[in-house]
Order: sequence, then C-alpha cells, then structure tokens
Amino acid sequence: MNTHYRFIEPLDVLFLRGNKLFGDPGSFGESLIPPWPSVAAGAIRSRMLADAGINLARFAKGDEPHHELGTPQQPGPFTLTAFQLARRTAQGVEPLFAPPADLVISQGDDGITLQRLQPKTTAPGLDSSSTQALLPILAQAKRGKPVSGYWLTQQGWQTYLQGGTPKPTDLVKNQDLWKIDPRVGVGLDTEQRSAADGKLFSMQAVALSHDVGFVAVVQNATPPNDGLLRLGGDGRAAALSPVELKWPEPDYEAIAQAGRCRLVLTTPGIFPDGWRPTGTDGSDLIELDGIRARLACAAVPRGETLSGWDLANKCPKPAQRAAPGGSVYWLDKLEASPAALRQWVQQGLWQGNEDPARRAEGYNRFTLAAWSDEA
Repeated sequence: MNTHYRFIEPLDVLFLRGNKLFGDPGSFGESLIPPWPSVAAGAIRSRMLADAGINLARFAKGDEPHHELGTPQQPGPFTLTAFQLARRTAQGVEPLFAPPADLVISQGDDGITLQRLQPKTTAPGLDSSSTQALLPILAQAKRGKPVSGYWLTQQGWQTYLQGGTPKPTDLVKNQDLWKIDPRVGVGLDTEQRSAADGKLFSMQAVALSHDVGFVAVVQNATPPNDGLLRLGGDGRAAALSPVELKWPEPDYEAIAQAGRCRLVLTTPGIFPDGWRPTGTDGSDLIELDGIRARLACAAVPRGETLSGWDLANKCPKPAQRAAPGGSVYWLDKLEASPAALRQWVQQGLWQGNEDPARRAEGYNRFTLAAWSDEA
C-alpha cells in the first residue's frame, strides 16, 4: 500500500469555517482548529484534477473520471488516512496531536499535571445512564483546575499509545502555533452591487506561526509533490512539500497479547449507531473479520455536525452527526492477531463500501493504544 506524506504550509491567513451559524448582533464566525480532514482532501484532489488537465464540468457530471480519484458519484482509490497539525523543526516535520478525551490536563499549585481516566465499576447503589460495564473515572489526590489549549508532541503521542501518561514537557500551547486575526466583512447587494444595509459581520482568521502547518497522509494515490493548494473557505494559498515521517504506531503485538486496548478516533466518526463505532452491535460486541471484542467503556465528548460544500453539485453536503475526534473507547475480551489489528486500523471504521465519499475524505480514522492501569 503506497503511503505519501505531505506538509501543507499556509502562506496567508486561513478561514476554517465549521458549522456554527452567526448573524446576531455582536456575533462572529468561529474558525475550526484543526479543520475537518475533508478540507485537505478537497484541496489535494482539486490540485490533482488541475494537474491532470481534467475538464471539471465533465468530471462533476461523471463523464470524465480520474484514474485515482474516480468521479464524485463513484470515488476512486484515493484515501486521506490522517490530517494533523504539524510544525517544521530542525529534525524535520513533527505532527502534533489533540489530547484525547481520556487525558486530563490540570493546573494546580504544582503546575501542569496530566492524568488519564481509568475505567472503573461504580459503587453499589450509584446509578447512571451509561450502558457500558465500566465508567471512565478520574482519581485525583489533589484537586486541579482543568485547562485546555494544548497539543501533544509526537513523543507525547507515542507515550500515550504505549499506555503511558505524557509529561508536561510533551505539551505545546495554542498560542505558540497560531493567533486569531479577526476580520470584518460586508454583505453585498447582488442587484445594486454595493454594500447591503445591516450586513456587517466579523470572522476569525487563523494566522499560523512560522513553520507551522498541517501534515496530510494519502494512500492509494499519488498527490502532487510541490506547488500550491487552495486551502480553506476562501481558497487561500498554501505551499505543498513532500516529507518523510515515521508515523507513531501502537505495539500491535503487545495489544494482541494483552487482550484489551483503547480505540482512539483521530478524525470525526460517522457511525450508523450514533456514538458507537461501526461494527458494534446492541450488546456492545464487536465482531469483524479476525477481530472480536467487547466495548467496555467510552469517553465521548459532545457530538458535532459535519457538512461542507459539494462543488460538483453546487449545494451543501448533507449534515451528519459525528463522534468527535479524540473520542476514546476501551475494548476488552479482545481476540485478534497483530496483523488483523493493523489491517483494521488501515481500513478505518468502515464496513463494506458505505459512504465512499466520506471515506475518501478521511473520516472514521482511528488508532489503537495500550490499555494500562497507570493513571
């Protein structure tokens, strides 16, 4: 399976719109960091079509397919398998990862501390609405105030995948990676071609710091090596360059031997059963080719709604509810070989060929991490 790593470095501020409406007096349009993986997939595929000289109108109708992208109606083998914030260092490009839902970052008298939620049984007589056998619990010797606005370095993410708890030195602050640059816009009257009354609005533009960008991982297709992309809501310029990376991976052998693990979403998950991963039945059992497990516990933040703009059909994409990236699922009673686990991660949380467009855009991607009792 051919895998290509590309570093995308914006040359201008970005407008990374999410799904939050604005329009009331004093409101503004928020930018989404990190943006959905479909932002990168769309930018890369548009560049591939332009490089191949494809007639875009014929492509949109399905009359002129691309050998790796297929058509909008029947996507080809192109798949975006990862899309992460990243920074360029003296050692090369380093991907950065949002802290998953089971990693709690707190500020106390002793500074920043990191702890992990652990699945526990509740005390007798304590009821909850959870359907899982265990609940994610944070045991703290000292109280601390939860804080946000941090990213994990590659080393911190590798420590997490191996079942350890990252250190404060494995964190990077938001303000070291980007700044928010508010911009004011004016609605236009299409008939008069002038500013419309009462349509003044503001947007958050994202100004990434020097040497900060994104890493996109593409499989089953060959993306451009260099040049420019049109990125984000207003098609701002971004430079594209190839990079060589050793992507952080879990120890599949150790996970198979332990018979339990954590499943961590690295991109939003669009699942037929709401927040439950694809392949989970009503009894919280997962049965796939070569894999059996039980969903014992889950830490899933509030769901988000995905949509986007369909360029081919010139209309909004259907809004879909998704489990956010960073959601964590603890699996026990695991029966699987290391090869089957690796294949599962490479495939993503998809069964059959449902929703091939969203699959190509990089949704439902995950990794596995060791389930240790270390807090």
